[in-house]
Amino acid sequence: MTARPAGQGNGSAQTIGGYLIEQLQDYGVQDVFGIPGDFVLQFYGMLEESPIRVVGATREDCAGYAADAYARVNGLGVVCVTYCVGGLSLCNSIAGAFAEKSPVVVISGAPGIDERRSDPLLHHRVRDFNTQREVFEKITVASASLDDPLTAFREIDRCLEAAMRYKRPVYFEIPRDRVRAKALFPHVPAKAKLQSNRDALAAVLEEARERIQGAERPVIIAGIEIHRFGLRKEVIRFAEANNIPMASTLLGKSVVSEKHPLYLGVYEGAMGHEAVTKYVESSDCVILLGTFMTDINLGIYTARLDPGKAIYATSEKLRIGHHHFHDVLLEDFVKGLAKSKLKPHSKDALPEKIEIRPKRTHNADDPVTIASLFDHINDFLDEEMVVVADVGDSLFGSVDLQIHGHTEFISPAYYTSMGFAIPAAVGVQVANRKLRPIVLVGDGAFQMTCMELSTAIRQAFNPIVIVLNNKGYTTERFLQEGPFNDILNWDYHRMPDLLGDGWGFEVRSVGELRQSMQAALANQDAFSILNVHLEKDDISPALSRLASRLSRQI
Repeated sequence: MTARPAGQGNGSAQTIGGYLIEQLQDYGVQDVFGIPGDFVLQFYGMLEESPIRVVGATREDCAGYAADAYARVNGLGVVCVTYCVGGLSLCNSIAGAFAEKSPVVVISGAPGIDERRSDPLLHHRVRDFNTQREVFEKITVASASLDDPLTAFREIDRCLEAAMRYKRPVYFEIPRDRVRAKALFPHVPAKAKLQSNRDALAAVLEEARERIQGAERPVIIAGIEIHRFGLRKEVIRFAEANNIPMASTLLGKSVVSEKHPLYLGVYEGAMGHEAVTKYVESSDCVILLGTFMTDINLGIYTARLDPGKAIYATSEKLRIGHHHFHDVLLEDFVKGLAKSKLKPHSKDALPEKIEIRPKRTHNADDPVTIASLFDHINDFLDEEMVVVADVGDSLFGSVDLQIHGHTEFISPAYYTSMGFAIPAAVGVQVANRKLRPIVLVGDGAFQMTCMELSTAIRQAFNPIVIVLNNKGYTTERFLQEGPFNDILNWDYHRMPDLLGDGWGFEVRSVGELRQSMQAALANQDAFSILNVHLEKDDISPALSRLASRLSRQI
């Protein structure tokens, strides 16, 4: 980041709003998502005058999902909304970004300081003027009210630094009469460089090397933080130099290319392939790097990992066996491992290539099933595509897809908030127009946020949306059957008629699926949507594997 004193640059940087915009640009932000409102209009005006593009959404929570996906691709995302009615609508999407370590900057307008005198009943207000900020304090890593020109510039520095350090959302609230408030004196951003404790780093690296060198069958599980902190190359270098196979978690799927010869597959307990699960759980040294061991990543707690045989390193914890280490940065630990001079493990100990998705044949007149749908999607994936999967079997069915590049799979695989995928696809293409999203979404999730397709039309984006239409919440049916899982069946393929652009296809057979996918891929100018009819009780192989394992435990 190139720091400039407040008061230099384009002239508007003398103000609180101008300085915030300038710092966002320095962090690589080129786009901001949101919906305007009267308390934030002055700041919106400044955004329009800046090089930053403003991308309007249909709902605030959709703007939050889009900013989240943008952050996962770009490194930092921003969403800008009005006070309370806008900000509080963001809470769910920002909570998801917090849970999954996606750095999103929330900017909210607020009533002016001067107009708050005598405690007036201004519109949008809830309880008192601090209510919204207090809510966001619970779901962000840092927050600030930019109401004082004496402290606002330092607060901007502090919060943006926290977003990048912890890879979690931060919150700014700007009273509308402070947007153009000028700095009281020139401000130069403070640069804080974090460092590991030298002795602690040396000690943990020494113990890790001894563990790995002494193991017969070490294995790496690469998690989402490897992407968030930009450590993919170091992990691959370490694996290649020492002939150590790699797996990923569901949340971390595609952190490393799934075509890499050392890649095993997704490890997720009973939901994963038995060969992957068996290899990982029989390892005498499991190296968990940047991995959150959530219930989803652990196959609803069907995983069997011995902490005593594990090296566990995240940005928050570092443990080898039962030894805990403190004051060591994840980046320093992973880079230290990558530089380690170890005796490479024998290639004879490496497993044979595990066939994640066996080749199956489907006749053109066969009804589409979850299995045949994902087989067909897998055949069409290439390096220019990013899979955006919503919650449910859209996510679980994606486990066996082979992602070609790295970081080309995006999903709320921990927080699991329905409705993520459609707005997230918009965020992906705003961040990188060259990527084409393949959006996998259940009919229930689609009905929550589908109108964000209108934003895709406005931006001339071309996602391919595949709606898994099983007339309800099939994953919930798997847990507890009942009429509450049924939803109204829409003609999803008619969405282009409503929105005035796009191509729609109704799919019932494998032949129709093949033809529709080919046409959708050829349609480069607008979105395509496939309404894929499925049976209510049809579930993915991953969910079926979990059901089989759980049934043996009961």
